[in-house]
Amino acid sequence: MTIAEKEIKKFETSNCDQDKVFYQAMEEVIYSIGPLLESDEKYTRYAILERLVVPDRIIKFKVVWLDDNQNIMVNTGYRVQFNNALGPYKGGLRFHPTVNEGILKFLGFEQILKNALTGLPIGGGKGGSDFNPKGKSDFEVMKFCSAFMTELHKYIGPRMDIPAGDIGVGSREIGYLFGEYKKITSTYEGVLTGKPYMFGGSFMRPEATGYGVVYFTETMLEIENQESLEGKICTVSGAGNVALHVIEKLLEIGAIPVTCSDSTGTIYDARGVDLALLKELKLEKRLSLEGYKLSHPEAEFMPAYEYLEDRHAVWDIPCYAAFPCATQNELSEMDAQNLISNGCVSVSEGANMPSTPDAIAAFLSHKICFAPAKAANAGGVAVSEFEMSQNASMTKWSFEKVDEKLKETMQQICTRVALTAKDYGVEGNYVDGSNIAGFKRVADAMIAEGI
Repeated sequence: MTIAEKEIKKFETSNCDQDKVFYQAMEEVIYSIGPLLESDEKYTRYAILERLVVPDRIIKFKVVWLDDNQNIMVNTGYRVQFNNALGPYKGGLRFHPTVNEGILKFLGFEQILKNALTGLPIGGGKGGSDFNPKGKSDFEVMKFCSAFMTELHKYIGPRMDIPAGDIGVGSREIGYLFGEYKKITSTYEGVLTGKPYMFGGSFMRPEATGYGVVYFTETMLEIENQESLEGKICTVSGAGNVALHVIEKLLEIGAIPVTCSDSTGTIYDARGVDLALLKELKLEKRLSLEGYKLSHPEAEFMPAYEYLEDRHAVWDIPCYAAFPCATQNELSEMDAQNLISNGCVSVSEGANMPSTPDAIAAFLSHKICFAPAKAANAGGVAVSEFEMSQNASMTKWSFEKVDEKLKETMQQICTRVALTAKDYGVEGNYVDGSNIAGFKRVADAMIAEGI
């Protein structure tokens, strides 16, 4: 039995449904770092895995607020502070009905290694609430954010824990959260990132994750001696912030993104997605993609209910490069086989762990250029750290400077991952390369700090 298999057996004790995605992520990492564990016994001697997979602390609290009808509403808030070996805890807040402790443990664990890959001084954490901002008035969102921050402020700070946005938490929510933090503490600190530009936000924070995915993919294709994305058909899932900006950057470099999706279904526009219309529907009017066909009747709308649970319309479309940017485990083994059969060369994860383990195994076995989320979508947290730097020095960087630093960071991450994979005998495997490189940086810091 290998060291990795022995380590896996130590954690085969939980049958909690909430922890399934967390254990999926954990097993992937442990199997990936097998070559590192075999080559250096210090990681086993210092019990790094046992220490790394348990959060430093999980904070759970009640959030009580009033809706517009003066009804008392109750939600649950969380903050998972996972590991701060490399710097203060850093990770987003997610407001969505599906939020629970297990989901946040998974996201926080991934965040540790993702943040480590950036080379920046930040640890890993995650938080949020089962509050759903959809359908709520601005006043209700403000009241919830104020109540949420009343409790959260006790556990965060610019040198302790710096939350950011995630699903359901955009600049509006960050603004309300920051305003309440100032009222409570009477301080003007860079305690949240993703803030509106007028009071400490950075240029490019909304674009960062999506743009970063494309920058990473361009570098990966170059390293693997594949053709560039220019002029190539690309498929994108999702219609949120990451998907929109992946589409935007693909159009900018001359690629042809032809799909996007939401919970109602998938749009396929063979001429290329109309980005202006997409932004109007999703950002301004907050409508479903069914409205796309009203302006473009030649486009095809494929309702989600017509497809089996393990097959999704986006991945039926032939493409050169695929960008899953919706949610975890959205791309199944059947979807992967469809992409492979249709000649797909590259798959880059914009969402967190959107591909199932079987799908990833299929991509790797067929030598598809596969960019895992913890490396490919690290652009968001990288620009968050740039915002922290600007706040600390009370300066503002130009859009061009932030974009240049983002592109440079994503190229460095990709190159580091590729070289690590080669060094440990898994050349071309960006999953193992990412996990080994991220784990090694965190583990070495943990060993240097003692216990």
